[in-house]
Amino acid sequence: MKNVVLLIFLLISNIVLGQNYKQRTTVVQYSASFVKDKEISLKRFEKDYSVYVFYMNVDANKFKKDNIKYVPTIIIYHNEEEYYRIDGGIKLELPENAQQKIKGKLEEIIESKFE
Repeated sequence: MKNVVLLIFLLISNIVLGQNYKQRTTVVQYSASFVKDKEISLKRFEKDYSVYVFYMNVDANKFKKDNIKYVPTIIIYHNEEEYYRIDGGIKLELPENAQQKIKGKLEEIIESKFE
């Protein structure tokens, strides 16, 4: 009986924590080992936002669930909703101004809180 209760608890906590990366305002980079040199650093956002990096070979279920077609892809989530997406497209490379675009979208979210 203890094992059944423990198993149920683990399953429920896994479901709840599985969406944890979309709560509040988060910046998520989806990537793969073969485009690691095309990723951008998200360190500048770590102070004010939750930042995650998922790799195709480790987190394949997230790629499928979040409809990731190209790598690298960066998605800003706000309150569990996709707010903004930028991807590498068929070139497998993010635009040069990707960090500025991300910064601008994050500022939009902050500004919307005061409207």
